[in-house]
Amino acid sequence: MKHLSTILLLAASMSAGAQTHVLDVNTKKLGAPVQPTMYGIFFEDINYAADGGLYAELVMNRSFEYPNHFAGWDVSGNVTIKDDGPFERNPHYVRMAPTGHGDKHSMIENRGFFGMGVKGGQEYRLSLWARVPDGGKAKLWIDLVDNATMGEDQKLCNAGVEVSGSEWKKYTATLKPKTTFAKAHLRVWADSKVTTDVEHVSLFPTDTWKGRENGMRKDLAQALFDMHPGVFRFPGGCIVEGTDLATRYQWKNTVGPVENRPLNENRWHYTFTNRYFPDYYQSYGLGFFEFFQLCEDFGSEALPVISCGLSCQFQNPDPTKPGVHVALEDLEPYIQDALDLIEFANGPADSKWGKVRAEMGHPEPFNLKYLGVGNEQWDYDEAHGGFGPVFTARLKKFSDAIRKKYPNIKLIGTTGPNSEGWDFDLLQPRMKELKVDLYDEHYYRNEEWFLSHGLRYDSYDRKGPKVFAGEYACHGSNKHKWNHYYTSLLEAAHMTGIERNADIVHMATYAPLFAHVEGWQWRPDAIWYDNLRMFKSVSYYVQQLYAMNKGTNVLKLTMDKKPVAGQPGQDGLFASSVWDAATGEVIVKVVNTGDQTQPVSIQLQGIKGARTANTITLCHDGMDDENTLDQPEKIIPQPGTCQVEAGKQAAVINDNLPAKSFRIYKIKK
Repeated sequence: MKHLSTILLLAASMSAGAQTHVLDVNTKKLGAPVQPTMYGIFFEDINYAADGGLYAELVMNRSFEYPNHFAGWDVSGNVTIKDDGPFERNPHYVRMAPTGHGDKHSMIENRGFFGMGVKGGQEYRLSLWARVPDGGKAKLWIDLVDNATMGEDQKLCNAGVEVSGSEWKKYTATLKPKTTFAKAHLRVWADSKVTTDVEHVSLFPTDTWKGRENGMRKDLAQALFDMHPGVFRFPGGCIVEGTDLATRYQWKNTVGPVENRPLNENRWHYTFTNRYFPDYYQSYGLGFFEFFQLCEDFGSEALPVISCGLSCQFQNPDPTKPGVHVALEDLEPYIQDALDLIEFANGPADSKWGKVRAEMGHPEPFNLKYLGVGNEQWDYDEAHGGFGPVFTARLKKFSDAIRKKYPNIKLIGTTGPNSEGWDFDLLQPRMKELKVDLYDEHYYRNEEWFLSHGLRYDSYDRKGPKVFAGEYACHGSNKHKWNHYYTSLLEAAHMTGIERNADIVHMATYAPLFAHVEGWQWRPDAIWYDNLRMFKSVSYYVQQLYAMNKGTNVLKLTMDKKPVAGQPGQDGLFASSVWDAATGEVIVKVVNTGDQTQPVSIQLQGIKGARTANTITLCHDGMDDENTLDQPEKIIPQPGTCQVEAGKQAAVINDNLPAKSFRIYKIKK
């Protein structure tokens, strides 16, 4: 990336003779409050975002519960699967018996998620449940190995575990590899003379986020914390619905001891045959307790989303097919799950579900305020099947029950999977009729859409529910559906419209959040990683810049008395402005989506005198470029300053905004 001063000099020379665009900012009158929840994060287990990603467990299929019980494992010797283990919902385990020959060894080896990333000199916590079924004692040997090494010994490190007695017990050991390796495997060697049963084999770095044993990968959790999210939506997404009702996300299966959380098939398992991962399941180790805990860590409002009794309508388009969706008269268990979730989050420690939370280590309530019902569900009109209010009839039942028992919970509905069209037009007024507090809009659209929809929210009904832009990203056209600088710039432009309309838009979350470079199925994504490294996309930095500079109130910003939203005559400029009561700053955001440097004159009405403004700039020459694992900071925001001049009527910033750039100005008032 060019040095910022070089860019500014080049911009100045290019702007000679160009028309100066005057941006008027009224700092004297505060507009709508910007909600603390305005910019947040949305988590869904797609692209190996949970197991193999944020959730720091290194062992795949740790409880031998995949349909192929040895998925992720290589076995040798006398190893068999049993199904009468100590955990009711995870009954399978391995029996490792002597082979009867001194040179034949019983051993199980786990490949992890695309290998196991381990760092030299750091400690890893091995835990497993084991017993000697005939009584007595046995010795297990544990190795971390590099299978492809040219050295004499594959071991990176090893440890021993002494097992005793016929009762199941948890055993732990510490492994400390001598070198860093991204593709390690874990081996468990059986005692050559004694039969041993082994269950729930787990390996975590000790250095997790907050040092928790069932913890998160530290660098990925830190990246989320650094986004300063005001709201955290979880656990999805389409996985809330499931490919069918049996595989929908059920929050009650994700709480309690991790050893007894049942496996669930991931909805993204079958979806993309062009990038297919046959062993994609959810261990539920990252469950609702851990999500609430992360919200608390990040200072975010929790926004859980629950099933409304409709399985994924993309995959199950016929709502009349028996067994595919829950009938209206059979919704009671689903509604009770919603009520129980609120009790789990907010109930006293002696309530049924509050007690579960307390036993997990959090006797105090999580203070849940929001609840989403359904994901991308929709109704049908006469021209599209004539099935009627498939979603909203269910939503009403949930709403009636939740508002009766928990009137302070804010309910979030949805306008389906599209930003416009018959389904959106059908659902939007129904959200107002049902009096939801917010409704969830989703839009993955191309460059043209983002450039032409700068005024999307300016004409919305101010008397209806508030808006949650729950999933959005610029998906480039012409085979550009991947992370690159230009689409991130257009997201920044779009967000000026979100900010300008903070009276109606109360939440916005880019999606998806995570992707493993070897396990992705959907892109673009905010944060990419392999087993040891990670990088933040330019889209991540756009989200972070807005969240860290959201201010507390909107300030009116216009050009020729019009919003600056890429309108005719505005030469591709988008802009918004806020006041930050905490810092005493006026914050102006300007995006130049055009091909030429644009001279701008920012007139700060209500500010007098000269001073220096701080700036933050995203600018890059290559529109198709992006950060990578090898160049994680190829494109990052650059700090700077500019002069604020003392004009006759207002303080003025005269600047040349480079082509295809995003700049933030911060002025002390």
